[in-house]
Parts: sequence; structure tokens; C-alpha cells
Amino acid sequence: MSTHALTTIGFDADDTLWQNEQYYRLTEEHFRELLADFAEGPKISERLLEAEKRNLSHYGFGIKGFTLSMIETAIEITEGKVPTSVIAQILDTGRDLLSHPVETMPHVRETLEALSGNYLLVLITKGDLFDQERKLAQSGLGDFFDAVEIVSEKTAVTYRRVFSKVGDGPERAMMVGNSLKSDIVPAIAAGSYGVFVPHEMTWVLEHVDEPKDAPRFRKIAHLGELGSLLGALS
Repeated sequence: MSTHALTTIGFDADDTLWQNEQYYRLTEEHFRELLADFAEGPKISERLLEAEKRNLSHYGFGIKGFTLSMIETAIEITEGKVPTSVIAQILDTGRDLLSHPVETMPHVRETLEALSGNYLLVLITKGDLFDQERKLAQSGLGDFFDAVEIVSEKTAVTYRRVFSKVGDGPERAMMVGNSLKSDIVPAIAAGSYGVFVPHEMTWVLEHVDEPKDAPRFRKIAHLGELGSLLGALS
């Protein structure tokens, strides 16, 4: 193995290892139904997204911030007249999100099993601490990872820190994920490879252009193609 060979692979969790965004979409549909007497569905979604953007710096990513944004949106749309019964139902939907089943993506287990022992594997995810820990435990994938990092934000600084602590630095690391904004662009900026695995339901706030001109950018259709990609790089 050369001095520049990859030793460490980071994986995003939500919508890379297991389904996540689909549950948020279903919850948003229910939220729109709850407020149907006060506004049209698209308007409700627009206001909710605005609230989420405003609140990211206060609550961070995850279900708790999403739930608070739904409550805030309900108060705004109804001009403070939202029934307490609706607030209670919004809280219930938030709790339901925290208990949804974990559905792993195709090719995840066999890919991690094949890579484990040959590379240092690290899970790098953002969101609610308890929720991410719950999903990792229920997924049955925890034993494949040498380290787990649950972070408030994913930036180039984050990847430099994690890959230097867990592995041999960002230059000998790779980040795999479905979010160009969080998983790919900042990892490449840190000096790592960024492997984009598109998901049909990636959150709109995670959308940026593909860094196609970046020498360390790669794109695969699913995780089952990662082994062949690694073989081509070695």
C-alpha cells in the first residue's frame, strides 16, 4: 500500500445507510392536512421550509427542530389561533418520527461487511443525538464501524478533525453520502475523496451543484458499486 493509499472511509447515515427523508415527507403531508382549513398545502410547505431555514442556527438538524418549526409555522399561518388540539397532534407526529422503523438501503450490509477490517470505517452524521444513536442500534450496523461521530454541522473543518483523529488525515480518507452540500463538497475541500450516492428524496436544503471538475469527486448509483470504485483507485 502506497503512502497515499486510502485507509479511512466515512459514511453518512440518513438516506445513505438507511431511509430517512421519506418519513419527514409523510409527516409534512399530515401537517398540511392539520392546517388545511387555514391555508393551501403548497403555502404551508413554503412557510414550513422558511421556518426550518430560520431555525437551523438555533435548533440544528433533526426531528426536534423540525417539530418546533411545524409548531411555529402553525402559529404563523393561523395568526395565533391554532387550536391546542392541533399543537398536540403536531407533537405526536414529532414523537412518531422518533420511533419510526429503521429500513436500511440496498447493498449496505454486504458493502460494510466487505470493507470492514480492510479500512477504518467511521459513521459521520448530524441530527438529534438520541435519534441517531437509536437508528444505529436498530440498524444492526454498529459493529462495522471503528468510530461514530454525531456532529452539529458537516464542514471541511469537521472532516479534517474527524479523519485526523480516526485515520491518517483527510488526504487518505473518503466520505460517502447522499448530500452534496454536507457530505461531498466539504469533504473534498478538506482534501478527501467525496463519493456521491444520490437519493431520490434528498432534502431541498442539501442541494448544491455537483463539483464535477474536482479530481476527487466520484458518483455511484448505489453502495453496491463502492467496492469496484475502491478497486479502481488502488
